[in-house]
Amino acid sequence: MTQLTREQQIAALEKDWAENPRWKGVKRGYSAADVVRLRGSVQPQYTYAQNGAEKLWAKVNGGAKKGYVNAFGAITAGQAMQQAKAGLEAVYLSGWQVAADGNTSETMYPDQSLYAYDSVPTMVRRINNTFKFAHAYAGGEGMKHYVEMVQEPEFAAREQGYTFVSHQQEVGAGYFDDVTTVIQGGSSSVKALTGSTEEEQFH
Repeated sequence: MTQLTREQQIAALEKDWAENPRWKGVKRGYSAADVVRLRGSVQPQYTYAQNGAEKLWAKVNGGAKKGYVNAFGAITAGQAMQQAKAGLEAVYLSGWQVAADGNTSETMYPDQSLYAYDSVPTMVRRINNTFKFAHAYAGGEGMKHYVEMVQEPEFAAREQGYTFVSHQQEVGAGYFDDVTTVIQGGSSSVKALTGSTEEEQFH
C-alpha cells in the first residue's frame, strides 16, 4: 500500500469534506492541514468502526427497511444477537448500562464515567466477536469454526499455564452446576458434556 504524502492527504481530506454529503453543514474551526499535521506516520485502520458508521449513516439517510432506525439497548453480546435475529437494524450500547452492570471493574457505578476506561470497548468487542462468529456459522463453517476459534486456542493455552478450565474452576462453575442439578431433580444442561473434553471444567 502506497503511503500518501502530506500534501496528498490534505487534498484528499479537503475533497472529502467538500463533496461527501455526510459533512454537509458542518463548520470547522480548523483546516485539513491542521488534521494531517497531527497525524502520526502510521495510521491505524478501524475497520469495524468505519463499516458500522457507514452502514448507520446509510440507514438513517433513507436506507432503513422501515424508513427509520430503532434499537434496543444491549448489555451482552447474546442480547445483541437476539436483537439482530429479531430484525432490528442497529444495536444501542448505552454508557449507563455499562456503568450499571457491564464494566470490567465488576462493580456497579452511577453513570459518571467512574468505571474502568476499557469497559465500553470491551463490551463492543464482545458484540463484534459474536456477530463475526455468527457470520462464520451462516457462511457454512459451523462447528468447524467453533473448534478453530474457541476450543483449539483454549486447549493450546494450557502450555502457558492458564486455561479456560482453570478459569471456570476458580469462579465456581462446578458449584453452580451442582446447585442446578439439585433444583432440577438430578438433571442439568451440562450433563450432556459427560465424557467430553469440557467435562472437567465443571469439577
